[in-house]
Amino acid sequence: MQVQDLKLINMLQPALQKLSQGNLVIYPTETCYGLAVDATNPTAVTKLLAYKGDRHRQVSIAVADEAMARKYVSLNPIARNLYDNFLPGPITVISESLHLVDSRLESSHGTLGVRFPGHTFALSLIQAFGKPITATSANTSGKKEPYSLADWQKYTTLAKQSLVSLFLDAGKLEERPTSTVVDTTLNNPLVLRQGELILPNSSPSYVSRGEGDTQKFATNLIAKHLNLTRRFPLIIALQGDLGVGKTQFAKGIASAIGIDETVSSPTYTLMREYPYNTPKYSGMLYHIDTWRLSDPAELESTLNLPKLLVPGNILVIEWAGKAKSLLESLKSNTTIILIDIKEKDENNRIISYALSTPEWS
Repeated sequence: MQVQDLKLINMLQPALQKLSQGNLVIYPTETCYGLAVDATNPTAVTKLLAYKGDRHRQVSIAVADEAMARKYVSLNPIARNLYDNFLPGPITVISESLHLVDSRLESSHGTLGVRFPGHTFALSLIQAFGKPITATSANTSGKKEPYSLADWQKYTTLAKQSLVSLFLDAGKLEERPTSTVVDTTLNNPLVLRQGELILPNSSPSYVSRGEGDTQKFATNLIAKHLNLTRRFPLIIALQGDLGVGKTQFAKGIASAIGIDETVSSPTYTLMREYPYNTPKYSGMLYHIDTWRLSDPAELESTLNLPKLLVPGNILVIEWAGKAKSLLESLKSNTTIILIDIKEKDENNRIISYALSTPEWS
């Protein structure tokens, strides 16, 4: 592997050559060092995935400007607003893919994350290359993001280091959070990973005008994210006062996955379980109520929660605020949708939600 110091020599041409040959190049960005290959070259993407070592995580692409982004994704008004107001910068915008990059970089439902970096060299590299490169951090699975060559060498095995053809050394970068990830394919932008950039009003909300509305919202939301259960367990964490509709939300989820049994609150049994089997997905729905638990640790000891957390299974947890620290510890391996239901007036409820998925962790 070559290591070149960007402070001493312009390494643009050697980097372009390596990328054109389908090789892996590590380059500086405004967050940490990133790992680049030609996003349209299947052989190069195969090398990148071998290096990263975890196909559960999504890989975004980096473009030089909005015009280049439009060649690879469909930008709706929500996405265009983010490009106009926050880019270039540390944000990944998820849009519907036009399927012109290697399909393994897309999500299972055809979306693609796009970065428009605010780093002079990164932009120059992409502009000169003329097409997108990958924009994933240069760490391997589960290791620290690298902010220097020494960082990368310390946390990367020699076998993985040998897969990289060129390291463009810009010295020690400022240790900033990774990019904020925003899904623009919903009716409102949804932050999937909070990074350095904090978006105003980033938590989508919905006004429910009755039990049927709450169930319908739950059905639509689970349908959007059910594909994630193939790779991760899914927790629906419900918060809200007594009588706001948490159990109605659970009923909507059950309906979406074809469960015909009557779903009722498990307040006194702690947990009810329902097998489900759709043409594409199968597993168990566990409906859990923590109201009677004095200690969140009982979720693990009494209900044996770790054994329930396998891909395909969905856990709907009412009064999830009691298990806040436990949920935080599960974020790296479990998709969690946090639902907060508040009473607007006697008949209406405001439902807001946030999603955390290991795809973008």
